[in-house]
Amino acid sequence: MSNYAIIPHPASIEYLSGNFQCSGIPRIADGAFQKEAAVFTDQIHTALGDEAFARDTGVIRLLKRENPSAEESYRLEIRPDEICVSAAAGTGIYRGLQTLRQLFLSGCGNVSIPCGIIEDQPRFPWRGFMLDCSRNFYSAGFIKHLLDALSLQHINIFHWHLTDDQGWRLPVRQYPLLTEIGSRRKDRRFRGEYLGGIYTDAEIRDIVSFAADRHIEVVPEVDLPGHTSSVLAAYPSLGCTGGPYQVEDRFGIFNEVLCAGNDDIFPLVEAVFDTLAAYFPSRYVHIGGDEVRFKRWAECPKCNKRLAELGLKKPPQLQSWLTSRFAQMLKQRGKTAIGWDEVLENTGQFPLPEDLVVMSWRGLEGGNRATAQGHRVIMAPQHNGCYLDHKNFDDPDEPGHLGVNTIEQGYHMEAVTPDMDEAAASLVLGGQGNLWSEVIYAGKIAEYMIFPRICAIAETLWSDKKSKDIEDFFRRLAIHQCRLDKLGVLQCRK
Repeated sequence: MSNYAIIPHPASIEYLSGNFQCSGIPRIADGAFQKEAAVFTDQIHTALGDEAFARDTGVIRLLKRENPSAEESYRLEIRPDEICVSAAAGTGIYRGLQTLRQLFLSGCGNVSIPCGIIEDQPRFPWRGFMLDCSRNFYSAGFIKHLLDALSLQHINIFHWHLTDDQGWRLPVRQYPLLTEIGSRRKDRRFRGEYLGGIYTDAEIRDIVSFAADRHIEVVPEVDLPGHTSSVLAAYPSLGCTGGPYQVEDRFGIFNEVLCAGNDDIFPLVEAVFDTLAAYFPSRYVHIGGDEVRFKRWAECPKCNKRLAELGLKKPPQLQSWLTSRFAQMLKQRGKTAIGWDEVLENTGQFPLPEDLVVMSWRGLEGGNRATAQGHRVIMAPQHNGCYLDHKNFDDPDEPGHLGVNTIEQGYHMEAVTPDMDEAAASLVLGGQGNLWSEVIYAGKIAEYMIFPRICAIAETLWSDKKSKDIEDFFRRLAIHQCRLDKLGVLQCRK
C-alpha cells in the first residue's frame, strides 16, 4: 500500500517514514471505548475471519482527549510499533476506527501500513442515507448489513421511510389495521399474489441499537397528510370520501389524502407519534408533506367548513395548518419535525415553526428559500446526484428509472449554494442520498444502486470543499471498491 486511499478524504494526512508491520490485524488494548472496540473487532472478524488477527506483537490503543466541542473529530497515528486512535468521544473513536478498517480491508495476510498521522473532522453534521421501505420491503437483516457498510464512509444518519401509499410498515398498537390491512398490496407482477411486510417491535429496536453502536442516528419518516392510501385502506372514515380505498398497487401521486376537516385524524397521528417517540431516540421525525393533492379537500364539505373556521381562502392553505399542528404535536414529545420542501408553500396565515427543518428535494431552490426564512436545511436535490433510484449511467440495460444520476454529479453536489450568504450557509445541516424503491425489488439491486454513488456523496459532505478532486477520488475509489467487495456489497462498476 503506497498511500492510504481513504474515502471520504481526511482533513489532513502527514506521511512518516517506516511502516507498521504485523503478521495480522492487532488486537485493541484494554482501556477506554470498549463498545467501539467490540464493534470494530466484530466487523474485522465478519469480513476477514478469525485468522486475520495477529498472534504476535502490535497493538491498537484508543485514547480519550479533551476536546468536547468536536464529537466526530479524531486523530489516527500509525507508528512502527503501534496504532493509536484518539478522540474526545466515542463517535470520534468510531470514525477513526472506520478509517483504520479501510486500511485493514486493503491488505491481505501480513499487515504493512505506511506510518503517518491523520487529523480529521466532518464538514457537515448531517451525512445521510434514506431507504424507502414502503414501495419495497427490505428485511431487518439487510438493513443492518447496509448500515454497517454505510458507516465505513462515515454516513451518520439513516432516514427510514416507513409509510407511503404502497405500504405501512410501523406497528401502532392502538391502530392495528394499519399493519393488518395497510401493509399488504396486490403484486402487479404476479396475478393473485400480495406484497407486504412489517417491522416487529423487536426488529425496530434491534436496528436502532445496531445503528447506535455504529454512531448512526435513525430518523423515521411517516408521510402526512398525502401518500396515505395505506392509512385510508385501513381506516376509510379518515378520508374525504369515505372510500372505498386500497393500498395502492400503482406508483405515482394520488388524490386520496387525510381529510383536513376530520378531527378523527389527530388521535391516529398522536398514536403514531407516541409510537415513534417510544422506538426512536432521534431528535427528529420526518413528517413528509410532499406531493399533496388538494382535489378532495376542494370538494369535501368538512374541509370547506375547516377553511371557513380558520379564515382561509383556498384548500392548499390547509396543508400549512396541518404541518404546524403536526410539528407542535412532535415538539410536545421532544421531537423536531422535518418536512420535504413543499411545506414551504401556502404558509401566509400559518407560518412554519422556526425549528422545522426543510429537506430540499426538487432542486436547490427549496434550500435557498428555507434558509432565507431562517430554517435549517438538508440538501437532497433529485437531479444533482442524490436520488439513487435513478440510473447509474445512461444505458438501457441499467436498472433504475426517472433519469440518470452519476457518481460525478453526487461528488459535485454542493449543499451550500452560491445564493446563500454566510448566515444562510450556517443553517445547512448537510445532505443525503435517497433510494426510492418503486423498481428496486431486492436488497442486492438496492446495493447496486447505492454503491459506489453514496461514497461520492459521503465525501462531498465530509471533506473540505477545497480538497475535492474528482480524479483523485476515482483513484481512491478503485481501491475502496475492493474493500466493499470484502463486505459482500454488490456495486456498480463501469
